[in-house]
Amino acid sequence: MKETLEILDTAKLNFSPMVASILSIVVAFIMFGVALDIKLEHFKALIMRPKSVIVGVFSQFFLLPAVTFGCVILINPTPTVALGMILIASCPGGNISNFMSAMAKGNLALSVSLTAIATLAATFMTPLNFALWGELFIKFHNSAEATNYMAPIKIDFLQMVQTVVILLGIPVIAGLLFSQYLPKITLRIKKPIRQTSILVFIGFVILLLIGNFQNFRQFIHLIFIIVLIHNAIALLTGYSISSLFRLPRIDRRSITIETGIQNSALALVLMFNPKIFPPELELGGMTIIAAWWGVWHILSGFAVASFMTKYSLTK
Repeated sequence: MKETLEILDTAKLNFSPMVASILSIVVAFIMFGVALDIKLEHFKALIMRPKSVIVGVFSQFFLLPAVTFGCVILINPTPTVALGMILIASCPGGNISNFMSAMAKGNLALSVSLTAIATLAATFMTPLNFALWGELFIKFHNSAEATNYMAPIKIDFLQMVQTVVILLGIPVIAGLLFSQYLPKITLRIKKPIRQTSILVFIGFVILLLIGNFQNFRQFIHLIFIIVLIHNAIALLTGYSISSLFRLPRIDRRSITIETGIQNSALALVLMFNPKIFPPELELGGMTIIAAWWGVWHILSGFAVASFMTKYSLTK
């Protein structure tokens, strides 16, 4: 398995600069749509019901990256696979988390609040977490292979912050202002935009898979297992921490989903930004992990939401 993963490190996705630019626009459009559902009142949850919000933010930005680091040390994958897992764990919740939370009969207001806070916090926390846990992995791994991969990856922290601000911060602020000052139009367009953004993203991932079919056919059996384990750990992290703090059932459902659904599209955009990751680097493991995560978390999200609804998992 280790030898096969080493081959995966050198795999290259068919992902041109033009495609990367299109994905950046898609991500910005998705986040604009997410922001249309966010109201300034949602941020009052920090004051009115701070416990659930604090636990949710802690689960997503502190606990998940730490648990992912532990998972990476335990399974000991190749450097690019490990860094892909760490980058995914450093990203905010995915664009479908609110939909999944509603489907699971969770606390939708909490879900939207966490999405709003996480999206804004990600402008700083995503680069910080990746830099912190990525460097720790390289030090712990302590091999020539890992050093060779990380040596040229001197992450430009400010460049990553700038990219995340452009992809998340600006569209979210635009969406907030749009919904605040044009509420009637927002009411008419937010559902179509949300549905369209999800379909566009799914379509983009499918086209990415088709364009890189040979790579996925060769490595899917390994990537499937790694992403399955990582995603299950993410979901269990959210469920465990919210249960530990004895949060209400509907809050536990939302925190479980918010922790387990990650913005893999953002991870892909960051990977293919030449100002962050030099284009000469072989980052096959990172890119394929992120691309498959984009497919898998949709499937697992539906499965977990359906299970919660049917069996009242978090009573």
